[in-house]
Amino acid sequence: MLGAVPTMLLFLVTLAAYRLLVHTPLTKVLRERYARTQGAIEKAAAAVAAAEKKTVEYEERLRLARVAIFRELHEHLDKVHQESELALAQARVAAQERTATGRIAIEDSMQVARQELDGLIGELSSEILARILPAGTAQPQEPAPQEQAG
Repeated sequence: MLGAVPTMLLFLVTLAAYRLLVHTPLTKVLRERYARTQGAIEKAAAAVAAAEKKTVEYEERLRLARVAIFRELHEHLDKVHQESELALAQARVAAQERTATGRIAIEDSMQVARQELDGLIGELSSEILARILPAGTAQPQEPAPQEQAG
């Protein structure tokens, strides 16, 4: 047993050296590494949460922007519709005025033509009577007075 004492002492010295030189620093490094890894994971989770929050904010802003664009488009289309209705109403009024003016011009032309026809009728009837009846029996008729168109 006395021969085993140096081996035991040597084993205890080796064990103490192992603990002092390898095990304690290695445990310390592993704890630091775990803390850093855990911190990085927590930071990543916080970054993901912040990114999700910003995504929700951006989606809300995008939705509001779309609503504003559609509202402006609707207002613009309403304005264009009102302008086209106004232009159409003005075109109708102008067409009605031109139609009325055209009717008046046609009626004036018809009146002038009637007056000319009335004058021609009197002349033609006198001429027909003069040709049909002998020269001595025919009574000369005066042509009907013509109205002047004005």
